[in-house]
Amino acid sequence: MKRRRSPLGCLVSALMLAAVCAAGGYLCYRYLPTNERADLAEIYDAGGADRVALFLNCERQEADGIYANGQTYLPIDWVNEYLNERFYWDANEKLLVYALPEEIVTAGEETKGENGQPLLLCREDGVYLALGLVLNYTDIRLSAYDGGEYRRVYVENGREPVAVADVDWDGKVRVRGGVKSPVITQAQKGDTVVVLETLENWARVMTQDGHIGYMYSRKLSNLREETPQSDFEEPVYRNISLDEKIVMVWHQVTNEAANHEMETLLASTKGVNVIAPTWFTMSSNEGDYESLASRSYVDQAHALGLQVWAVVDNFSRECSRNVQTEVLLSRTSVRRALIDRLMAEADTYGFDGINLDFESLKEEAGVHYVQFIRELSVACRERGLVLSVDNYVPAAYNRFYNRKEQGIVADYVIIMGYDEHYAGGEAGSVSSLGYVDQGIRDTLELVPAEKVINGVPFFTRLWTESADGVSSQAMGMGAAARWARDQDVALTWDETCGQYYGEKETEDGLCRLWLEDARSLGLKMDRIREYDLAGVAGWKLGLESPEAWDAVTWTAVTD
Repeated sequence: MKRRRSPLGCLVSALMLAAVCAAGGYLCYRYLPTNERADLAEIYDAGGADRVALFLNCERQEADGIYANGQTYLPIDWVNEYLNERFYWDANEKLLVYALPEEIVTAGEETKGENGQPLLLCREDGVYLALGLVLNYTDIRLSAYDGGEYRRVYVENGREPVAVADVDWDGKVRVRGGVKSPVITQAQKGDTVVVLETLENWARVMTQDGHIGYMYSRKLSNLREETPQSDFEEPVYRNISLDEKIVMVWHQVTNEAANHEMETLLASTKGVNVIAPTWFTMSSNEGDYESLASRSYVDQAHALGLQVWAVVDNFSRECSRNVQTEVLLSRTSVRRALIDRLMAEADTYGFDGINLDFESLKEEAGVHYVQFIRELSVACRERGLVLSVDNYVPAAYNRFYNRKEQGIVADYVIIMGYDEHYAGGEAGSVSSLGYVDQGIRDTLELVPAEKVINGVPFFTRLWTESADGVSSQAMGMGAAARWARDQDVALTWDETCGQYYGEKETEDGLCRLWLEDARSLGLKMDRIREYDLAGVAGWKLGLESPEAWDAVTWTAVTD
């Protein structure tokens, strides 16, 4: 007779079988790799059929490229920010401008490249540059996968060694580290991949077919570093420099008669080899200016062994009141005409250089101002004129003056190492030693020392604090010292400022003075010498004391 199984035993067996099956299913689900394909459209989604996903050094960018005319175009704003800031777009005249060391090249909407396709696209969302155009002028490496369904371009501009490895076994490359992550592509045995990140069991890689994802580390071998190679030739912006340390002085010329005072004012100086008269002041947004240039002035300066660097500014006379530099310099035709006129002035008057002194710029003027410097440098380089550019002490609010680019294309970058405390502000030193030192150090982070000239003040301010507020009066070194003597003010040395300080209560209020003298200038010159700068410049001729030149000359002479 057959033995009957009890209903309870059958139930237990069924439950055990179900548990085993469930456990097996769970283990399979958890540990067996999935072959699910990743949604590449989602990974490379660039917001439209003509959009191209953009990667910089293997990191996805917020910006996208455009695929048109059988090629990819990159947004100029992104190119300027990350790859090459010298592509300048003139939105007024619809012109792309690029300043090379010896020439300025331009392109419009109709300009075509060697492949017969437009070099740029102008769309509602911005201007785009052909990939080949960017490559031609920029030290980058490109990998373009833009001919298929999932358009993407990889741009690399790093110079540090990168990690690479060989693929020993075929392996799936997944969206994330883990066998359940969807598969992006398959790495083939014998391929070489770029290793972007290594985890415990996984490595984030870029494959030869242009995908980034994760694969098993154990399928890789021969992990090593390779240094990126480039045959790009950086343009050389040939600079003009004096073969001696510079002792420069600005000469404020407000009328033609002031030109005749030059020799008299220079008679008490020592060691000066460059004089910069304030001759040209911008007077309109169309590039007009007022001129006080004098040929006899240049001839006299040359006879004294001095170079003349004519100052071009945007603020020093009544005529410049309505000049908007962000408008003036934003049109290529206006910049070009202005530069041509300045070169003609150099031919007429025979001066040796141009000293550019554009102040109080709005941030939106920055990109146009720097482009003006680039283009002016080309013309100056062609004629052998020295180009120097005046700058405030570096600060966050004036970063757009772009001292780094100035230091490449211009011959000298001048720090106006004064106005630490200025008219309308709080009372304090015009140029404390710490302020000067910090200004030099911050500038040297961007500009080589052999191009940096530090400007020092031949003036100070007498501050008056009263119930009505704070006011100040600019005073030359001699006038300030006389005030202290006449008022019987006890001057004490302020070690922190590197200046003598004195104060006196008067009927007008509390008068305070941080004195600029030979001792304080000598400390500034010590800094100039310590950092081995190109030279020193003084503002302005006629405000200095005779003793000032002993300090300035001593520090500026080469050992």
